[in-house]
Amino acid sequence: MEDGFEKYGFPDGKRYNSFVGYFKRKYGERLQKIVLDAGFTCPNRDGKVGRGGCTYCDNAAFHPSYSTAGKSLRQQMDEGIEFHKIRYRTTEHYLAYFQSFSNTYAPLERLKMLYEEALEHPDVVGIVIGTRPDCVDEEKLDYLADLAGGKVLKDWKRALAGEGERKVPIVIVEYGIESCYDQTLERINRGHDFATAQRAVKMTADRGLDVGVHFILGLPGETKQMILESCAMINALPIRSVKFHQLQIVKGTRMEKEYAECPQDFERFALDEYLDFFVDMLERLRPDLFIERFVGEVPPRFVNETPWGLIRNVELLRLLEKRLQERDTWQGRLLKDQVHFIM
Repeated sequence: MEDGFEKYGFPDGKRYNSFVGYFKRKYGERLQKIVLDAGFTCPNRDGKVGRGGCTYCDNAAFHPSYSTAGKSLRQQMDEGIEFHKIRYRTTEHYLAYFQSFSNTYAPLERLKMLYEEALEHPDVVGIVIGTRPDCVDEEKLDYLADLAGGKVLKDWKRALAGEGERKVPIVIVEYGIESCYDQTLERINRGHDFATAQRAVKMTADRGLDVGVHFILGLPGETKQMILESCAMINALPIRSVKFHQLQIVKGTRMEKEYAECPQDFERFALDEYLDFFVDMLERLRPDLFIERFVGEVPPRFVNETPWGLIRNVELLRLLEKRLQERDTWQGRLLKDQVHFIM
């Protein structure tokens, strides 16, 4: 019997459950996300639960130039496809990624119009919806489940390489949770607590929808030990994938001012330190969780410093795998009970 990471059959012989290539394995071809800005806002910006948004956020730092609210969805999708064809020449189909701000924060009729408009594009085979856990309800999730189940767009079909003719769109919901600790969520002005995130994730998973979540490592007030202990809370969520990235202090944000005033409240990672710390996290994360991202890239013009230099994501992924090999460890190694929620 295999005792090491080999028994989990991680993709491409890796020591963690990499999301890279997930769509190709599942659908038979590579799918690329096209980032869209559909003109949404957030409840902690417009006064419903707060003002000013999250203290770390400048949304312009997180989306490409083709994604602009002043453009129609069709124009953004067309330009996004042209943008990605330069790098991914063989890609034939795309996922419309509603990323900017909270993409379920509107009446259901408006959401239907936007999602279904995106799915009209002949090269789009599904949607990914980035949102907050306090911006969904039973009615919206029921609609998304019906959309994914083929009950909405009855004549919709696309030809996917690994599936033949696909008659229902791919629907994925991504929740920005950011932290498992209520004191942190309050400090960064999220406007919701962790229990809200737990409820939203469960409601979504209960409807058979794919769920991804996002966390930031190094938020003010959180120690390394706190972050490691949060792995157990992440493991308990019925999710398929998770994104992590290191905190980056974006110019002009309230967090920039907070960091200048209280730098001792922040865990700041050198690159080697971050690689080792993330390996510590992987050892505590259940092995069926797909790791969609473990670092973030903000364009240099948005930050005052780039302590890791201009190293690209592909090199960081190589360094992570190298560090796992050096430590002869793997995702889930320290878990006593290997519980697999979703495969």
